[in-house]
Amino acid sequence: MTITDIRDAILAGETAEVGALPVPEAYRGVTVHADEAGMFDGIPSRDKDPRKSLHVDEVPTPEPGPGEALIAVMASAINYNTVWTSIFEPIPTFKFLQRYGKLSPLAKRHDQPYHVVGSDAAGVVLRTGPGVHRWQPGDQVVAHCLNVELEGPDGHNDTMLDSDQRIWGFETNFGGLAELALVKANQLMPKPDHLTWEEAACPGLVNSTAYRQLVTPNGANMKQGDVVLIWGASGGLGSYATQFALNGGAIPVCVVSSPEKAEIVRRMGAELVIDRNAEGYRFWKDENTQDPKEWQRFGARIRELTGGEDPDIVFEHPGRETFGASVYAARKGGTIVTCASTSGYLHQYDNRYLWMNLKRIIGSHFANYRESWEANRLIAKGLIHPTLSRTYPMTETGQAALDVHRNAHQGKVGVLCLAPEEGLGVRDVEKRSKHIDRINLFRGA
Repeated sequence: MTITDIRDAILAGETAEVGALPVPEAYRGVTVHADEAGMFDGIPSRDKDPRKSLHVDEVPTPEPGPGEALIAVMASAINYNTVWTSIFEPIPTFKFLQRYGKLSPLAKRHDQPYHVVGSDAAGVVLRTGPGVHRWQPGDQVVAHCLNVELEGPDGHNDTMLDSDQRIWGFETNFGGLAELALVKANQLMPKPDHLTWEEAACPGLVNSTAYRQLVTPNGANMKQGDVVLIWGASGGLGSYATQFALNGGAIPVCVVSSPEKAEIVRRMGAELVIDRNAEGYRFWKDENTQDPKEWQRFGARIRELTGGEDPDIVFEHPGRETFGASVYAARKGGTIVTCASTSGYLHQYDNRYLWMNLKRIIGSHFANYRESWEANRLIAKGLIHPTLSRTYPMTETGQAALDVHRNAHQGKVGVLCLAPEEGLGVRDVEKRSKHIDRINLFRGA
């Protein structure tokens, strides 16, 4: 028996029989290597090429321990944390694995000279470890990326506050860009029946992140009528934030970087759009000096679009490049909610605009278990839709990561793992037909 037998059983719809098939001793996964962590030293971040550092290797199959599950991964997706891993920034992820490995004998398995990456997955449960009762071999699932131990008290009101909270496939090993993946069983959620494997794989991390960041009391607690400034509104995070704003009765002001991206958010239903490149915003005069006049010009443009209103909420994730403008633009008493910092972690802003105008900055990181489940439920009900634009085979994951690194993509970029082609895995054709235009909105963009 090989991994191919498992794949063929899943493709034939024989998922109930999957649990009886032997698990192979090894599988193929997308990896970075510890002995290559210095390969980009001295090279500017923008010039680092994930195609050189991401490999497809055969690695030993881990045995699921207590509370864990092994899944056959049909499809996965690229997130920015895979880009960071591939260019070894801000630090090589092997430091995360080493730290995790010191936690327990079970965690020690993650400390390897290779790192199987990826924080999204859609697939089928193969095996469960001791103490797992909710999930059975053959269940079709998606995995969110929150890995916590919950042995201390801090995470029991909000699992993101657990002292041993980690992001699966970034701060742990055996991630989703692979034929098999090892997860904690409480990472699993039902796969939406109306989506293909690659469509179901792509919302996980970004959908849950945007949900917490924008919708819940742990984030901006958005309400009807709020003006929400959304940076990168057609990208991985922004495309879900735009949907949440529209669904929740808010008024999104969508910032994009090209006419093509502007057209996508308009097709999503957004009416207020700023093409920051076309309008020539340059928030930095040079590497060290911001330009407040550009903040003012940007703020005036927002008020022009909204009829004189400043944003109640700024959905921030670019970081260094835009943060000064974000703090300036938010209304008096408004909220800037921030994660990711894809353009740089060291934010600079004029604190007078924050303190004298009673604004708030809220840090937000992924989502807790409940928030992840709620966000996935909205996908399953057809209220929020995947924003998949393009899918690569696993052997071309490096190119997929390069697309995201260079912002040469829209929405999410998917990766086929065990699925031999796109379009497989749909079980509810009627629901799919009802939402097909929205499901395909980003396709080919």
